[in-house]
Amino acid sequence: MVLETLNPMYYNITSLVPDTVPVATVPVLILMCFLFVIWNHEETSSIPGPGYCMGIGPLISHGRFLWMGVGNACNYYNKTYGEFVRVWISGEETFIISKSSSVFHVMKHWHYVSRFGSKLGLQCIGMYENGIIFNNNPAHWKEIRPFFTKALSGPGLVRMIAICVESTINHLDKLEEVTTEVGNINVLNLMRRIMLDTSNKLFLGIPLDESAIVLKIQNYFDAWQALLLKPDFFFKISWLCKKYEEAAKDLKGAMEILIEQKRQMLSTVEKLDEHMDFASQLIFAQNRGDLTAENVNQCVLEMMIAAPDTLSVTLFFMLILIAEHPTVEEEMMREIETVMGDRDIQSDDMPNLKVVENFIYESMRYQPVVDLIMRKALQDDVIDGYPVKKGTNIILNIGRMHKLEFFPKPNEFSLENFEKNVPSRYFQPFGFGPRGCVGKFIAMVMMKAILVTLLRRCRVQTMKGRGLNNIQKNNDLSMHPIERQPLTRVTKMDQH
Repeated sequence: MVLETLNPMYYNITSLVPDTVPVATVPVLILMCFLFVIWNHEETSSIPGPGYCMGIGPLISHGRFLWMGVGNACNYYNKTYGEFVRVWISGEETFIISKSSSVFHVMKHWHYVSRFGSKLGLQCIGMYENGIIFNNNPAHWKEIRPFFTKALSGPGLVRMIAICVESTINHLDKLEEVTTEVGNINVLNLMRRIMLDTSNKLFLGIPLDESAIVLKIQNYFDAWQALLLKPDFFFKISWLCKKYEEAAKDLKGAMEILIEQKRQMLSTVEKLDEHMDFASQLIFAQNRGDLTAENVNQCVLEMMIAAPDTLSVTLFFMLILIAEHPTVEEEMMREIETVMGDRDIQSDDMPNLKVVENFIYESMRYQPVVDLIMRKALQDDVIDGYPVKKGTNIILNIGRMHKLEFFPKPNEFSLENFEKNVPSRYFQPFGFGPRGCVGKFIAMVMMKAILVTLLRRCRVQTMKGRGLNNIQKNNDLSMHPIERQPLTRVTKMDQH
């Protein structure tokens, strides 16, 4: 129709323009239309995704991330356009990938070790070019990572088992501290207290107020999630970001006080060998001039917050799944009794608890807490035939990937999904490669030790007829004592 309209054989072009518009403007209009077509043609990409459309596409895609949240937006785009999609965040080209071969390619190569996120947002929470979690300065990240690697492996890995068992038993003996007036146990608070206690004993070693620090950690994570992809103009409106800035300062201030107490303790002890933990190593590195005080404070903060958030929520989801699948609980209990008898878990038991391990893997696959990995391309590349320019943002949608390929029952919770060995390219709950999770081994040790200790001392159960989503919203998860332990009451657990 447009071609016919522009063909002078059919129409006089000037007759299509109102008399009030000079005829001289017609060529200008034609030129503008031509430039519009060329502009959009140049922005056309071979990669599936929404169109650029003179800059409107990037605004809409970033707005969708802010409105829906990162996880829901990624799932929307992958479901709509496919497993390799181009969108924009803050005007920057961003690929959302849920195809296993593409995810594997990104994880294994060094030129994807950088992260991306709002510079002002990361500065607010102290993670911009600092710490290890979202440090987007590869050179500085390489200097920091060995401190974490040393603390999260070797002797520390073995010590963590006994620490987890002891901490879990101690917290189960003082459930009144996390029990509400109506008798409901705040289960996430319980898990977070256990995780904070174990992290403190192994990595910092300073007495702290668990209740206060757990609350500060929750507020810090809320700020992190809220600020990660916020546009720059958001930070110019002080009343919008004030509460997030205060939450970050609150936790950072508390950590600074604890680290200063650690410094004073190290200056007075006679035998340093007994106190050479993660925080001590960082403090002495600062004394040598290798790290700044800001580096030390942020690294200790990140080590202390990692488990109380991700692992505590992961264990909570596991308890729900156990309550929903009693036959799985029975299978795990048979294995625990066969391997351990009446004693608590030890390091030699870890490789023999295959059912427990498969349950943990299936829980993380089916109900993931961390389902996205964010990276940035440091050089031009090609992924599965798609060109990737230097500076391109990458979001690996591993939560979706885990339900697309290989597994026989991808949309069901079933231990059958791990009856056979799963190739690493199809299952990456911790990532792998040069920027894989540095704490993935100790995380598995902690989850096994705490889960087994909980199962040996109590059973979890849901209210009849309640599904997984309802359990998370309501107080429908109950904990029942078993005969081997002195627990004497049935308590309800609350997820908030």
